[in-house]
Amino acid sequence: MVERLLLVEDDPRLAEMLSEYLGQAGFHITVAALGAAALERLSGAQFDAIVLDLMLPDMDGLDLCREVRAKSDTPVLMLTGRGDAVDRIVGLELGADDYLPKPFQPRELLARLRAILRRRVRGQITAERSLHFGRLEIDTAARAVRLDGVQCDLTGYQFDLLLALAEKAGRVLSRDLLMDLVKGEHLEAFDRSIDVHMSRIRAAIEDDPKKPRRVITVRGAGYVFAKAQD
Repeated sequence: MVERLLLVEDDPRLAEMLSEYLGQAGFHITVAALGAAALERLSGAQFDAIVLDLMLPDMDGLDLCREVRAKSDTPVLMLTGRGDAVDRIVGLELGADDYLPKPFQPRELLARLRAILRRRVRGQITAERSLHFGRLEIDTAARAVRLDGVQCDLTGYQFDLLLALAEKAGRVLSRDLLMDLVKGEHLEAFDRSIDVHMSRIRAAIEDDPKKPRRVITVRGAGYVFAKAQD
């Protein structure tokens, strides 16, 4: 099946180069140079993934990401040339699945896209089962997390991180191992975005995110999902 990709990029030369490269890799590319045009494309068609430049002429890419996530769970990969970690952190908190700073190699963009799509497919074919940890339920079929029966607001990437931890409850997982389990691509040795996602997960599932009892940091080693929970 050919994956449909929405490329939101106002640099015509970069958009043309990426369209050609990703097209040769088997993607069907739709290009939008403006945020308004991207929203119009999204209202009229279904896409498997979105590559979103944060610097657009008509609107801030973070605002566009917020609008996209409010209406759809389509995976979003952000492109940022600002060089500001704050933008990347905010984008991840808004629901982006991954980010790639400019300049970048098209090959890395392709690897990240394929990893995002593999996670999505893997989630769709996961056996119908639920993991229960006290008041917390991880429903793998629905790809939903519930605390006291109320659904928690997590992105697809955050769900996969939590599931990877929960399936190995009681075992300390390093950031590198989590990246291998969730992304399927060992792209960055120390990806601090993992920490951002963990903070977001804690905000959703912990009674007190500042004193977590479910997802615990093991300093210098990684994270562990507690087996015994209330």
